[in-house]
Amino acid sequence: MPVRPRRPSRRSILAAAVATALVGGTFAGLLSVTAATSATAKAPAAPPPAPETPAKRAPVRAAVSPTSVVQIVAHPDDDLFFMNPDVSQSLRSGSPLTSVYLTAGESDGVNARPRDAAAAPTDKAGYAEARQNGIRAAYAEMATGSRTSAWDREAIPTAGGGWAELDTLRAEPQVKLMWLQIREAGAINGDRPHSLHGLWTGRVTTLESQRSAGTPVPADFAYTRDQVVATLTGILERFRPTFVRMQDPSPGTYPDGGAFRDHQDHLFGARFAQSALARYARLPGHPHVGVQNYLGYPTSALPHTLDPETAGAKLKTLETYSWLDGVRDCGTLAGCGDLKVAARPGGRGWTQTVRYARGTSTSWVQHGPDGGLYAFSVLDGHLATWRKAAGAVTWRGPDLLPGAGLDSGVTSVPLPDGRIAVFGTRTVLGDGAAGYRREVVTTVQAAPGGVFGAWRPLGTPERSDAEGTSDISAPAVTVAPDGRATVVLRDSRHRLTAREQLSDGTWGPWRSLGGTEVYGDPVAATDASGRGHVFASTPVSVLAWSERAPGGPLTGPSPTGLPTTTLALSASAAPDGDGVRLWFRKPASGDLRSADFSGAGPVSPVTELSGAGVAGFGPVSGGDGPLAVRSRTGFLATAPHGRAGTRPVWSLERFLFSGAPDAGTDGVAAIGLDGRLHWTPAGR
Repeated sequence: MPVRPRRPSRRSILAAAVATALVGGTFAGLLSVTAATSATAKAPAAPPPAPETPAKRAPVRAAVSPTSVVQIVAHPDDDLFFMNPDVSQSLRSGSPLTSVYLTAGESDGVNARPRDAAAAPTDKAGYAEARQNGIRAAYAEMATGSRTSAWDREAIPTAGGGWAELDTLRAEPQVKLMWLQIREAGAINGDRPHSLHGLWTGRVTTLESQRSAGTPVPADFAYTRDQVVATLTGILERFRPTFVRMQDPSPGTYPDGGAFRDHQDHLFGARFAQSALARYARLPGHPHVGVQNYLGYPTSALPHTLDPETAGAKLKTLETYSWLDGVRDCGTLAGCGDLKVAARPGGRGWTQTVRYARGTSTSWVQHGPDGGLYAFSVLDGHLATWRKAAGAVTWRGPDLLPGAGLDSGVTSVPLPDGRIAVFGTRTVLGDGAAGYRREVVTTVQAAPGGVFGAWRPLGTPERSDAEGTSDISAPAVTVAPDGRATVVLRDSRHRLTAREQLSDGTWGPWRSLGGTEVYGDPVAATDASGRGHVFASTPVSVLAWSERAPGGPLTGPSPTGLPTTTLALSASAAPDGDGVRLWFRKPASGDLRSADFSGAGPVSPVTELSGAGVAGFGPVSGGDGPLAVRSRTGFLATAPHGRAGTRPVWSLERFLFSGAPDAGTDGVAAIGLDGRLHWTPAGR
């Protein structure tokens, strides 16, 4: 992330989960560069053709595998700014973690604070090496407590015909860094054809490497678009992740001129990662893979999500990366960190925030007509379903439905006749750059308790990917007493739009519901009288849309009078009386808050669960069952509701999970980073 933006926008489980504390001792020492072996000493004369895309085949069920995480980011420090504290939590778990850096991050080649830049030399290879040194120090410190813990560095050939550097932390060899060292754009929005952006859109046919000064990679190389995808696919095959972290491939554009809200390398690097994941999903035999996307620069303009303790730890890691103390302990002349970041190690508020771009639904578990339960998630880009029969202890699954390209995060709703409908978005990669788009899709059971039908596309309110980078939220859904559904989502201009099902089962056109500066995913709930309500956050409050009569059109927006939230909302029917209950978090603390809304006038006074002791970030799942949240540790925290005004008593389920939990009267469900459904029965 070499250039700063000029303006901010930014359960008891099915099988026991292992959450082993990382206890490896510190290992002091300098970098150890492994010489290239004879198999890697000679660079390929020309990159060989990328492997052919495998023929499309039905998904297969893979064997259960231990947790393994791969992170794919555009620049050195994107993971530290936008994915932490999730990164440090994975490191503490002791599970394998590999962080992949697409570009060298060479920027302008000047490793200096802005005030010293004019007098500093230009050395792109040296600056790339300094940033690598900073990342190695940051990861070593997070994993072992010592920033000088030694790494072994080696060059490996890639599936795309080029080279990559692979670094392994000697004291904790399950921690690895992979440097693809592709040339970066060097500008957030500037016209830079020789970049991932230009390669994706076809403005250039090949993109060159930029090797760092100390890399063991022996020769320069260049990639075509398909060779970048092949390279990333090969990395996935090598490390066989159960979970992939990546940046947001559709962060939106500013309406006044169309500039990207995020760095172009972040955006198009994420699209290359998407393409590789789609190709990898078609290969047989690998563990099922879940995906989490992270918001980048747009977090600058949004309320902070992290409590002071977590934000402080995140900042400390960035200070290590940035070489803030100036101590030369890395053993190289290039520098021991990124001095550009040293001028502002907190970024533009980035160390005080982490925000998922997708996958925040708390409505993905539903009752079947026989009293059993269904749970839904996304694995390998397919809808994954689990089933627990009434009275059973264990769940069966996951079974993957046909239909690829599904984005992380789905929501489910019960229909009046006992069937279940699932809604989400999918990415269509298409042929060439112009074929990229996202759209809303739905699948419905053919009969109560029966199989799910084919995916039905509901389109998108976006006019083109070029206009808003296909930036739509996950859908929220209300269902009328006669079974007609209304799908609501945020568009790239940060307004709500809706598409309503007609009495004959067809769907009307997308229509604007209004609202301004809406962020995150909207949420929906139906009150005891059958009226649907939809809520969406702005940076300063929450807006509401409501049906005046059951099944009527949504009207609004209406101000709720709520204070600033961290954007992530959940909603369900209020347990006492008419209306719905909203759950949310207090910014910069993680404390839980709730308020009731009747559809007329402002919400009830806010109930605060201050001092709840769990902090964390993300949605609060608190319908008619226990409370369930992501804690400061990243573990699932559950608690009974308790009496009004009393502090909840929390229990930690010691596993890391993706997205948000779903709590109901039967128990709490969460999808672990191992791709398994973890279940905590009620009353445990």
